[in-house]
Amino acid sequence: MTIYLDYQASTPIDPAVLAAMKPLWETQFGNPHSEHRHGWQAHASVDIARQRLADLAGVTPDWVMFTSGATEANNLALKGVMQAAPSARRRLITVATEHSCVLESARWLEGQGFGLTILPVTPDGRIDMDQLDAALDEDVALVSVMAVNNEIGVIQDLVRIAARARDAGALVHSDAPQGFGRIPLDMAALGLDLMSISGHKIYGPKGIGALFVRPGTPLAPQMHGGGQEGGGLRSGTLAPPLIAGLGTAAMIAAAHMDEDAAHADALWDEMLAALPPDAIVNGSVEHRWRGNLNVRFPGTDGARLLSDLRRLSMSSGAACASAAGRKSHVLAALGLDRTDAAASLRIGWGRFTTLEEIQTAGAMIAETVAAQRRQAA
Repeated sequence: MTIYLDYQASTPIDPAVLAAMKPLWETQFGNPHSEHRHGWQAHASVDIARQRLADLAGVTPDWVMFTSGATEANNLALKGVMQAAPSARRRLITVATEHSCVLESARWLEGQGFGLTILPVTPDGRIDMDQLDAALDEDVALVSVMAVNNEIGVIQDLVRIAARARDAGALVHSDAPQGFGRIPLDMAALGLDLMSISGHKIYGPKGIGALFVRPGTPLAPQMHGGGQEGGGLRSGTLAPPLIAGLGTAAMIAAAHMDEDAAHADALWDEMLAALPPDAIVNGSVEHRWRGNLNVRFPGTDGARLLSDLRRLSMSSGAACASAAGRKSHVLAALGLDRTDAAASLRIGWGRFTTLEEIQTAGAMIAETVAAQRRQAA
C-alpha cells in the first residue's frame, strides 16, 4: 500500500464534492450562459458556488471571477494590473519564494519594459519588512506576496505587508491556493485587492480556480472572446460541474477549518517525533501551515531517499519544478546550499491522512535515512 503525503501538490477530492458535481455532468449539463431552462439550472449552480467562495473570503460575490486555476489567475492578476496601471506606476514588487507562475509572469513583464523588484527572504522564509519599506515608492503599481508557501508552508504577514503597500498607493495581490480554506483569509481584514486560488488544493477538482478582485480594480483582460466573467475581464464558457465542486469544497473547508488545522497540528507532532532527532525543518516553524513539513536530513541524498521510499508519495519540492527537473528556488532563497537542498524532502498531509499512516511513514523515513547513512559511512 502506498501512503499519500503530497498534499501541497494536490489533495484528494472530497466525496461530497464528487456528489455535488455528478448532476451537472449528467442532467444539468446546460451552458450557463444560455437563456433556457437547462442554462438557468447550470447558471444557478454557478451562482451558489460564487457565493460560497465569497463567504469564505469575507467578500461579496461580485469579487469572484472563475478561472482554470491559480496559474491563470496569477497571470491575469499580475499582467492585468500592470498593463492597466497609470504611466507613473510601472513597477511590480514580489518575493523570491513565490510560485514559478508568479515569478515567470513578473519576469515576462520586466521583458515588456515594466520595473521589477524581487525581495529576498530571511532564513525562516519570511519577508524582511524593512526591505519591503525600502522597495516601496510612488512608482509601484502592485505588490504580490504568497499567503502560504507551497514548498515550505511558511505564512507571510499579509496584514502588515498590505497595509504598507496600500500606504504607498500600490495594489496588493496574494497567491493563496495553499492558504485558502486552511487559514482565515478575510480579504477585507487583510487589505487585499486581488487573491488567487485553486480547486485541487482544497479537496476540489483540478482545472478550476478563481481570482478575487476588489470591484473597481483596474485590470486588463488577458483572454478575449465573449467576456463571460468579470464584466468582460475573462472570456470562455464556464464549467458548472467544476465550479460546483469548487464551491462545495469551499463550503466544507469553512465548516472544518478548525478541525482540519488541529488534525494537521497533531500529525506534525507525530511525524517530528518519529524522524531522526537531527532532522532540520526548512523555514519558520512558528509561522507555518503545519500540514507542510519541509525537512532536511544532513548527510543524505533526498532524491535517493525518494527512490528508496517508493511506498510513500512525497516530493522534494514543487510538483511543477520536479517535473521540469529544476532545483528548488525556494530552498535556495532560504540560503541553503545545493547539498542541504538535495538532502530535503517535502512531506504533506491533510484531512484524509490518518495517524497510523503518519506513524508508519515516519518509521519508514527514519529507517531509510539511517540505512543511507550507514552505507555512506
